[in-house]
Amino acid sequence: MADEAKWYVAHTYSGYENKVAESIEKTVENRGLHDLIMDVKVPVEEVIEKRGDKEKVVQRKIFPGYVVVKMIMTDESWYVVRNTRGVTGFVGPGSKPVPLTESEVAMMGVEEIRRADINLKAGDLVEIKSGPMEGFSGNIEKIDNETGTVWVTVSMFGRETSVEINYTQVEPAD
Repeated sequence: MADEAKWYVAHTYSGYENKVAESIEKTVENRGLHDLIMDVKVPVEEVIEKRGDKEKVVQRKIFPGYVVVKMIMTDESWYVVRNTRGVTGFVGPGSKPVPLTESEVAMMGVEEIRRADINLKAGDLVEIKSGPMEGFSGNIEKIDNETGTVWVTVSMFGRETSVEINYTQVEPAD
């Protein structure tokens, strides 16, 4: 069931991010909701601040006013997060939260994405198996193992076009 869990972004009052994260964690603990809400994080980065001649390493919030929550979206989990003091809502259209994509999660640094070794190299013929380019096939131009991104040259409307997609969206062509 944990593989259904996705990362969602909750909007908070600025400056209340840590308090909101703690409140959600306490509620999960008190109500025994570990199977619905797995993790809560406030994305931070380490920055060196200079004051006069002194340097100090401080943690700065990457996205002030936001908390990311790994959870299985149910009415109960939505209600718990949405009604936590300091939360103003979820990121998404209307009241429907939208989960982060794998690449967004990797970019935010909230979770280590485990990558399978891709047995592909530049020049290989691949088929795109998901996303807006599903059904197209083309040759790999280049691969970025750091981000898990591949650039594939596909033929669209009689022209060669390079598309940038996640490596999980391609598979070797037969």
